[in-house]
Amino acid sequence: MTTARTASHRRSRTRANGDGTVYQRKDGRWEAAAGYILAPGNTRRRVRVYGTTRKNALAKLTEKIANSNRGVPAPSAQGSTGAYLTYWLEAVAVHHLRENTHTRYTACVNNYLIPGLGKKKLAKLTAKDVRTWLNQLRTACQCCARNIDVGRDQPRCCAAGTCCSKRLSPLTLTYIHSVLKSALEHAVREEEIPRNVARNVRTGTPRPRRFEPLTAEEARQFLAAANEHRLHALFELALHTGLRKGELLGLRWEDLNLDRGTAAIRQTLQRTNTGGLTALPTKTRASERRIALPDRCIQSLKHRHEEQQRDRDTAGAEWQHNGYVFTTPQGRAIDPTNLTRTFTTLLRKADLRRIRFHDLRHSTATLLLEQGVELVVIKELLGHAHIGVTATVYAHVRLRLQRQAIDTLGTALDVPGNDESTRDNGDDPPLRGATVH
Repeated sequence: MTTARTASHRRSRTRANGDGTVYQRKDGRWEAAAGYILAPGNTRRRVRVYGTTRKNALAKLTEKIANSNRGVPAPSAQGSTGAYLTYWLEAVAVHHLRENTHTRYTACVNNYLIPGLGKKKLAKLTAKDVRTWLNQLRTACQCCARNIDVGRDQPRCCAAGTCCSKRLSPLTLTYIHSVLKSALEHAVREEEIPRNVARNVRTGTPRPRRFEPLTAEEARQFLAAANEHRLHALFELALHTGLRKGELLGLRWEDLNLDRGTAAIRQTLQRTNTGGLTALPTKTRASERRIALPDRCIQSLKHRHEEQQRDRDTAGAEWQHNGYVFTTPQGRAIDPTNLTRTFTTLLRKADLRRIRFHDLRHSTATLLLEQGVELVVIKELLGHAHIGVTATVYAHVRLRLQRQAIDTLGTALDVPGNDESTRDNGDDPPLRGATVH
């Protein structure tokens, strides 16, 4: 018999028209369903979500209805993987990634993921599909697979009858795989698919990129070549502190305390497609740090400040004040590409082999390791998030360091001489080997 209290309780749980329904399933979970939710392709469909409690399921449904009202289509597991990847890029990743990173993700999705897996149903995508596609991608010539050769004025690969076998590097394959894992992980969080099948596929650990940092002699040779250059203080700061290119270019005078000899790293300067040269937050939270400046850099920065004042007087009305430490003669921010050109020119002037600007950072860390500086100190200076990153990147040890370590160990293990002056007579404490560093 239905009482008035029961009827009132049921009426209080009744949702308004268009808000969907919420009920408990036989398996104990709660299911919420609603119709006319905006879907990809400007269509509408009925959507179902699940939760461990009524409140949880209702919250998920309310969120989807709110997104639909804002014009954001709800992804459908019944749709293709390509449609979901497009939705993920435009509605999710764009809000959590830097612009340049989002651009790389977009290129990765459009060039590799959608052509390879885009037509498969998201709900039916399996680990075998992903593994098979990665194996094909690993062995395919990119000039042929992406029709790059056909678009050339003078074909020199498959269109000319000779395959150049230009294949993707293991590092690029790992990056493509990580983008797919990120997209499918979001689909799992939205309960569009039950599991992330890309996580069940292993691509192997690629070997870290080899780099040849400058030796101490080469570093001195480079600084001597840059001594008369107007950006000498920048290159000196790069070699002494290991700052990234964007961190150097984004450094402002207000970030420096030359009296105390410190610098606060708060931002990085990068060129984006929409904003041009833009000051952005540091790469990670750990990258936002305060570092100590050596005396040599302090003097160079003071000299740089005087030079900038002279540039300002010379430019007059054309001076563009922005507060940056390193600027053009007119006060504008320096484009990272132009800095790379200047760096390459100085390498030629110093008669040094060509390296990347980022290798100055590697040179700093390697030279510090050679001087016996603790790894944790180098980690703090470089702004790595975890010391494991520092240990992995700089796992290599120069042959000279290996020889020093082996020689030190050999000295510690040497058998004492047989002469009377070195023989232990039992009265003195036993000889101790040299400390192995």
